[in-house]
Amino acid sequence: MTATDRSLELITTAAQAAADKLAHDVIAYDVSDVLSITDAFLVASAPNDRQVKSIVDEIEERLSKELGVKPVRREGDREARWILLDYIDIVVHVQHSEERVFYALERLWKDCPEIDLPADAKATRGKAEEHAKVQAEEDTADFGELR
Repeated sequence: MTATDRSLELITTAAQAAADKLAHDVIAYDVSDVLSITDAFLVASAPNDRQVKSIVDEIEERLSKELGVKPVRREGDREARWILLDYIDIVVHVQHSEERVFYALERLWKDCPEIDLPADAKATRGKAEEHAKVQAEEDTADFGELR
């Protein structure tokens, strides 16, 4: 079994929306062979809570306007560290970068086929690592100025 064309359309639109809001490390998996509850997972991250919420809002708005779908469930809004959008056919996970590293969803789904995403979404790969490196350099510079 593979993800349906409709699921792939939802994933592609959601991935593009996440990339447009500067999400980091956008990736999607076809989980249809191992799960009966959904066809695909989209995972994205951001370095702060406000950006996590912004990415989720953009995905939700784009899927509603372009494809006429709304999530049946939205969880994690209060803390905005890991927000889940359940569209039945797909599930979107947008995580704070720290949660992404800790929970390592990619490790859980690594045996599932990766879904090809738009070029903008693919270009987000490695952004979390780049951001962490820049942040560490800035923190080191700030610490040096304090001494």
